[in-house]
Amino acid sequence: MTWRSPLALLRDAVLSQKAREKELRSLVSNLPFEGLGKSKQPNRFFKPNAIKTNKYTPLFFIPMNLYEQFHRLANVYFVGLAILNFIPVVNAFQPEVALIPICVIMFLTALKDGWEDFRRYQSDKKLNNMPCLIYSRAAKHYIERRWKDVRVGDFVKVVCNETVPADLLLLHTSDPNNVCHIETSNLDGETNLKQRNALPGLCTSNDVFEPESFNCTVVCEKPNNNLNHFKCFVEKPDKEKTGAGIESLLLRGCTVRNTEHAIGFVVYAGHETKSMLNNNGPRYKRSKLERRLNVDVFFCVLLLFIMCLIGSLGHFYVWLLINCFNDIVKGHLDSPSLSSFYMFFTMIILLQILIPISLYVSVELVKIGQIFFILTDVDLYDEETDSRVQCRSLNITEDLGQIEYIFSDKTGTLTENKMVFRRCSIMGKDYPHKENVIAFLHHQETQVIPDEKLLQQISRSERSSSGISDPYMDFFLALAICNSVVVSMATTQRQRVIGLLKKSTTKSLSVLAKRTGSFWKVFDSPKQNGSSTSAHKRSDDANGVQPRALDPMTLSARPAAASGDVCYEAESPDEAALVYAAKTYGFTLLARTPNSVTVRVPSGEELVFEVLDTLAFDSNRKRMSVLVRHPITGEYVLYTKGADYAIMELLGTPGQQKKIAADTQYHLDCYAKDGLRTLCITKKIVSSREYQSWLADRKKALAAIDGREELMMASAVQLETELTMLGATGIEDRLQESVPDTITALREAGIKVWVLTGDKPETALNIGYACRLLEEGDLVTCVSILDCTLEEVRRYHEDPRNVDTTQKISLMIDGDTLAIALSPDLQDRFLELAKRCRSVLCCRVTPLQKSRVVKLVRDKLKVMTLAVGDGANDVNMIQVADVGIGISGQEGMQAVMASDFAITRFKHLKKLLLVHGHWCHTRLANMIIYFFYKNAAYVNLLFWYQFYCGFSGTAMIDYWLMIFFNLFFTSTPPIMFGIMDKDVSAEMLMGVPELYRTGQGSGEYNFRTFWISMLDAFYQSLVCFFVPYLAYQGSDVDIFTFGTPLNTSSLFIILLHLGIEIKSWTVVHWIIMLGSVALYFIVTLAYSAICVTCNPPSNPYWILQNQMADPMFYLICIISTVVALLPRYTFYVLKNSIAPSPLIQAKHLDRMEPSVRDMWMKEWRSLRGGTEVKESRLSTPPSPTLETSVDFYPGFGDAASFVGEELSLNVITD
Repeated sequence: MTWRSPLALLRDAVLSQKAREKELRSLVSNLPFEGLGKSKQPNRFFKPNAIKTNKYTPLFFIPMNLYEQFHRLANVYFVGLAILNFIPVVNAFQPEVALIPICVIMFLTALKDGWEDFRRYQSDKKLNNMPCLIYSRAAKHYIERRWKDVRVGDFVKVVCNETVPADLLLLHTSDPNNVCHIETSNLDGETNLKQRNALPGLCTSNDVFEPESFNCTVVCEKPNNNLNHFKCFVEKPDKEKTGAGIESLLLRGCTVRNTEHAIGFVVYAGHETKSMLNNNGPRYKRSKLERRLNVDVFFCVLLLFIMCLIGSLGHFYVWLLINCFNDIVKGHLDSPSLSSFYMFFTMIILLQILIPISLYVSVELVKIGQIFFILTDVDLYDEETDSRVQCRSLNITEDLGQIEYIFSDKTGTLTENKMVFRRCSIMGKDYPHKENVIAFLHHQETQVIPDEKLLQQISRSERSSSGISDPYMDFFLALAICNSVVVSMATTQRQRVIGLLKKSTTKSLSVLAKRTGSFWKVFDSPKQNGSSTSAHKRSDDANGVQPRALDPMTLSARPAAASGDVCYEAESPDEAALVYAAKTYGFTLLARTPNSVTVRVPSGEELVFEVLDTLAFDSNRKRMSVLVRHPITGEYVLYTKGADYAIMELLGTPGQQKKIAADTQYHLDCYAKDGLRTLCITKKIVSSREYQSWLADRKKALAAIDGREELMMASAVQLETELTMLGATGIEDRLQESVPDTITALREAGIKVWVLTGDKPETALNIGYACRLLEEGDLVTCVSILDCTLEEVRRYHEDPRNVDTTQKISLMIDGDTLAIALSPDLQDRFLELAKRCRSVLCCRVTPLQKSRVVKLVRDKLKVMTLAVGDGANDVNMIQVADVGIGISGQEGMQAVMASDFAITRFKHLKKLLLVHGHWCHTRLANMIIYFFYKNAAYVNLLFWYQFYCGFSGTAMIDYWLMIFFNLFFTSTPPIMFGIMDKDVSAEMLMGVPELYRTGQGSGEYNFRTFWISMLDAFYQSLVCFFVPYLAYQGSDVDIFTFGTPLNTSSLFIILLHLGIEIKSWTVVHWIIMLGSVALYFIVTLAYSAICVTCNPPSNPYWILQNQMADPMFYLICIISTVVALLPRYTFYVLKNSIAPSPLIQAKHLDRMEPSVRDMWMKEWRSLRGGTEVKESRLSTPPSPTLETSVDFYPGFGDAASFVGEELSLNVITD
């Protein structure tokens, strides 16, 4: 290694920092500089590819870990007291003994931190030493190296099924079309394949890429954590620039699929890669109970200060002033004031356990136990996907029991997100596809039963002179072309089988297919009469392919038109449904490359459309477009699909188009009323002149770095004008199982449910009724100003007829209106209105609006919020809420990865909250209260003794036994209590959701319960102290003989106090409680037997043995325990007998026979729930279809009437 001066190293460090902070980076190939020193490498200023996520090294583990632990104020406090105990003038007991508790706690924490860090080190080592292929100029080929050897500027070759080692700019692939398929499940959880395109124009041949001939400069943006955006351009020696985006970037951690090999140029390495920048470690949320706990710790500190101040003043007056003339005191060297000051610190050391040092550790152990029971609950296991609930945040389990507001997405959360093509409108004519209802009920999303009239119409179009330019043909071509569905070969698919289709379902659908099989004959042309059978078979085969996005399965192969069988990889179930619908009518998507799309039309001819550009869908435009060159006419054709409100305003104005648009809009409204997801399909013929002009602007936008998104958006909007309406589609999404029952139970539990969706108002309204978010008579549209609407709602609540009745008001608001309502001057009025409504339905909202609504309710109303969603558009909402729930559905795993808990079905939310949430909150709250009580009751014994020892800071209990008392004798029972106690059975909590209300608001653990337990601790400590004191008054017993029965009595009182609090006894409870008593006597007897001179001049030798031979010892223990616990026991007996709480009543019902208990539960729900939940108007789930016309709701004629210029809210009153 060449020696370099410190100044040179410092200079390089400064230059590296400056290079990394630049907004743009210029990168060149490392090959011309191979073999030269590091100082001559052009890309030396950028991070290497080796990663290091562990914090410690063996040499510096102890000092660094101590530094980390001393960031916790509790550790600093206890270590400070231990050090203070080494000062002779203030020490309360042996200095070494005072170090034991905090040393044990810190040692266990260090072990945990060390083990976790060692696992991170092993993971880093494994990743850094993974093999990869890097091109070597000397060897003239790719050589095997390690990931840690990769540098920015290297050329890396990744073969099929290998993981990408760094962020690579894709330059070449083995695919003839220069595309590469990747799986990003390691990054965003999405298992569908994504297509990446190599930069064009860099290879002299499609088959060979020569890294040594790459003499371009790669200019890219500074590293960032945005996985969906990348800005870059490649500048050739002739200054020609070629723009590149995320579609040409292979991210570190992705896996190459269905591609033999891919070659890329390293642009980011190591900790600068996008995946590493997104690796922020575990998320930390503080639970509401933990925040309350910190407040009560502060109260304990204040209480400790008062007690120490009393001890200090007592020492000043009693010991020094009253006895100031005593000969013993005359020789005292310190003044009374200084001695009192010293005594203050002595008392802090003596009474320090009032601050529970082990409480935080105990809380963590309890949460781990609670999570174990949640994970092992078979009711939260989903057999279909072979997955169970996930707890991704370990410190907010108790918040599940205090939820007051739930914000839910609709698609994929309340619904299955498994789409089936149900209806379509073409050129203003509706085609209902009634047979598809049966396919939908049998979970066959890809099975589309064709409509007879539409088949005949396509046949006529096929035979007509217009041929392929017919609007019916264009409609299905648009369905097959305008999407991002990836077509791959079944023989090279990943073998990731999740399940098999049920034979019975397949048979039932086969019968349906046979009924419509004769209609396929309309596709037979005179040239194909002899091959009608094969055409029929080919069409049937086309329906047997499943998209990965819907049900990732490996299906049996059958011959396709080109080569092998095709398999579809759809990012969205909607796109898959449309592609399969097109395939059903003979328009089969066969292949897709960056430059072409191959479609087989009903005649059997394969058309190859040249793809000129793809304008991807975004949340602002709400549409997607594909610009192609027609293979027959040579015309530039733009196919566009999108939301109706985003498409209708872009249509051209010819007379015929107006009628078609009006008819299509009518059909769209009908589809929405039936709960269908709608899309408009359009076409535009682009002239050659217009295309060339637009292409120049598009290239400028692609090559831009600054403002690239705005330029891309402007170029897309520039082309998407004067569109021609082809038709519309209606796709149905199945409502998940038990969603109505779950929402009903959550509302009975006192939880307000808001649904935030991007669907149309009519669709959202239908789903609202289907899932029982809305009920009969809840909603009537009455457009008014916010103040007028709020005043109307107020009058409704003030009406004497509506007093003590269930709220009959629900609110529906759309995104545009919501944007106004969220403005600062209207927020309070909007919230006041929303609070008075039983449920709120927000439609056509953006992901940002979802998070703003959740944050507004959380911050303004000071309530516990829960957000549940399944897609990437729900991530912001999930992260803003107090508790985020991700559903692992059809839209990848981004919501799950951002969540605190993950479930597979919305129905699991019922048990997760009503049962586990209630148990977790109740157990932990009672355990914390008990912990404060236990410490206060024990430390007060020492405090009362100070009044009889001249406030000298003396303890009547041996120091070792004091430490063992909290560390061993009474530590396990409260942990067991927090993990296993069960106040009410799961069946009762599910059957009577109202019981969940006991945890809402302040819940079990609040200001009142804390101070009641502290007062009880003071009372019990008084009894525990003065009963032995009065018993031994006037005797000559020594200090430990007095302290031993007192210590034993306190053990019985504290444990039996816990016994009163335990709601359900099990064998584990008995073993731990009796084991704690046995451990106390075994350890104390052994200690008394062997400790002859442990604590001179007073020693506990043979003290307990002598005490156990004295009947007075047993009498003291019995009397102290009974008198101390009698008030609490009496209070519970009277309370549970005279005015039992709902939980006590539920516990009584638990003891009944199941049949009798179920009858009483139904009666309870009907009486205490106010009114029984009415049946949904959709009495035939699972398919939500609105039978009642929207005209039933006055004023709800169309979408335009829903959004006015002024703030309008749709409210319903009876």
